Amino acid sequence: MELRGLGAERVKETRAGAAFAGSLAVGLRACLWSRVASRVLLHLGAFPAADADQLYSGSSAIPWEEHLSPTCTFAVSANVSASVVSHSGFAALRVKDAVVDRLRRVERRRPEVRTERPDVKVDLYLHGDQAVLSLDLSGEALSNRGYRRAGGPAPLRENLAAAVLLRAHWPAFASAGASLLDPMCGSGTLVIEGALMAADIAPGLIRDYFGFLGWRGLPRAVWEEVRSEAVERARAGVAHLPPVLGLDNDVLAVQAAERNVVAAGLRGKVSILTGDVAGLTVPETLRDRPGLIATNPPYGRRLGDRDSLRPLYATLGARLRTQFGGWEAAVLVEDEELGYGLGLRAHKVHHLYNGQVPCLLLHFHLGSPPRREVSHRVGAGGAQPEPEVAAAPREYAMLSSSTVDQNGQQSLLNRLRKNLRRLKPWAKREGVTCYRLYDRDLPDYNFAVDLYEDWVVVQEFEAPPEIDRLKARRRLREGLAAVQEVTGVPVDHVVYRLRRPQRRGGQYGAQGPQRGEVEVGEGGLRFLVNLAEYLDTGLFMDHRVVRGMVREWSRDVHFLNLFSYTAAASVYAADGGALSTTSVDLSRRYLDWARRNLLRNGFVDGRAHQLVHADCLEWPARARGRYGLILADVPTFSNSKAMRDTFDVQRDHAQLLEAAARLLEPGGRLLFSTNRRRFRLEGSRLQKLGLTVEDITERTLPPDFRRRPPTHRCWLLRPAGTSPALGRVL
Repeated sequence: MELRGLGAERVKETRAGAAFAGSLAVGLRACLWSRVASRVLLHLGAFPAADADQLYSGSSAIPWEEHLSPTCTFAVSANVSASVVSHSGFAALRVKDAVVDRLRRVERRRPEVRTERPDVKVDLYLHGDQAVLSLDLSGEALSNRGYRRAGGPAPLRENLAAAVLLRAHWPAFASAGASLLDPMCGSGTLVIEGALMAADIAPGLIRDYFGFLGWRGLPRAVWEEVRSEAVERARAGVAHLPPVLGLDNDVLAVQAAERNVVAAGLRGKVSILTGDVAGLTVPETLRDRPGLIATNPPYGRRLGDRDSLRPLYATLGARLRTQFGGWEAAVLVEDEELGYGLGLRAHKVHHLYNGQVPCLLLHFHLGSPPRREVSHRVGAGGAQPEPEVAAAPREYAMLSSSTVDQNGQQSLLNRLRKNLRRLKPWAKREGVTCYRLYDRDLPDYNFAVDLYEDWVVVQEFEAPPEIDRLKARRRLREGLAAVQEVTGVPVDHVVYRLRRPQRRGGQYGAQGPQRGEVEVGEGGLRFLVNLAEYLDTGLFMDHRVVRGMVREWSRDVHFLNLFSYTAAASVYAADGGALSTTSVDLSRRYLDWARRNLLRNGFVDGRAHQLVHADCLEWPARARGRYGLILADVPTFSNSKAMRDTFDVQRDHAQLLEAAARLLEPGGRLLFSTNRRRFRLEGSRLQKLGLTVEDITERTLPPDFRRRPPTHRCWLLRPAGTSPALGRVL
């Protein structure tokens, strides 16, 4: 509806958005006016790309000289799925190379790459064997309106706030002079977006950056006309803005909201006041203007535990029910049980996403007869109501004994008990206190369960968009209850984490709330783990056998640990009698973690146990020592700002291993491991260097990780003529 109102033709809904046709003015208008879109892409071409070479050649055929000048900056982003070229970072690099090489041939100069706000941004979508290249006219997410100068602890994304208001039919209410109130406004996103809608102000009007501003094909006159039209509409619309009010009990949030209101050009048009939900009532200025309450209460994911939020939700529901008769309400919740705690019956429910978090938008009639449903259309005349056929009322579902899938939960209970019966005797016999109990064994329960002594970590793997979110959350709660019942671990020692597909540059970033560290044991040694704060806990349990090999082979040799992470393997080597350990990593945070792991086990970093802050791709070339044992457990991809270039394990592993092998003593061992799926080792290249190569993956998988496909693959490399005997490692 929004696109058609902007003049788009042949609008077609797609899985990830919408496709449309129209003049360039329509595309520019979409960048300026769309309230819900994230990006606007201009299609350049599509072509087969069965491998990296085809991707390069197809990209080279695009007339880039029509879009980029040699003096501009550019960047390439990639979205890859079900392709042989499996890593988005590598795919983006191939397109970048094609762009640069073509412009160097045609223009005799090349543009520079800049990842932050480039003049031109190229978008690659690679699915299977087909590639689509586009220009990202938006440049950065259109949700970045430009007015957020201050934020709260969990600010609502601007285009999600707009979607909430559109679903609640705020433009129709505003056109009738109704008021808008957010009783928990935080940094003010909902009320600001509501005011922009009601005043017919383009959401991108105050942005200072779009991806088309540095585009060679931009008709400047067209853009100036589109923008001038928006300026005139804003001047006319702001004079007819109905009352818009935000409340919050946090003085700092109120101050942040006030700054954002000013930045949005709405000083004196949007009111921000201090107020608490417990005393919420209709403000005096709005008593003759019933309207819409739209709010986004805390979820409990980042701002506090759910249990502590139940009284807040109950209070909010009671105040809405008793104080706001004749109003409409739209409440965005992440947890259906908290939503149920409002004590109100929703007449309609919409499924939305706050980033990667699935949410429910609950709509309520507050003490008035149901009204005819209306929607809105944005066009040259602003927001206009039009009739819409109302959907049948859908009751807000709450998990109860009648809705629990008893058969499914019983199947999970049986599987957990079976796994525990199999693994517990082995763990006790071998002295293993941290192990994986469950790993997506049943398709309906898509999570992994890891035991860390008296702690349990449940990692849910994010469900695809087509899976019903309410059903997924019910399954998760059933799963958590089953895990607690089988393990007997107290509820405050169960840590839940949502595991999403890894994005570029996200290997070691903080993932969740601060929970502190826990000390656990493995192999008679002690290690610090963090169960919630980072992508990984600090101890790769599937490498337990590999660490045992390191301890067995370390006696009286010098040990090198490349990509050492928290240096658990170095601790094992020191315990095995290594003459020295050298742990190399590019992260100072994890080297500090490594230092504490060494100290906990009586090993002081220094000459005997060195911690080296360096790029593992460059360091081996300048290293002077020789090592009897080297471990290279490498990441799949890395683009750390501290590195000169990116690292892709498929592309770069042979070069890395060649450099590492030169550091081996005669008769030394090099252990190489990766968790990259569909990885292909360049064995022939390594054999030409005089190395024997043996795939030892099966021997390195512990009983709790013997699944298909394996969680990692592992090879043993040795100078030719060296005995390949491995020995026995538990």
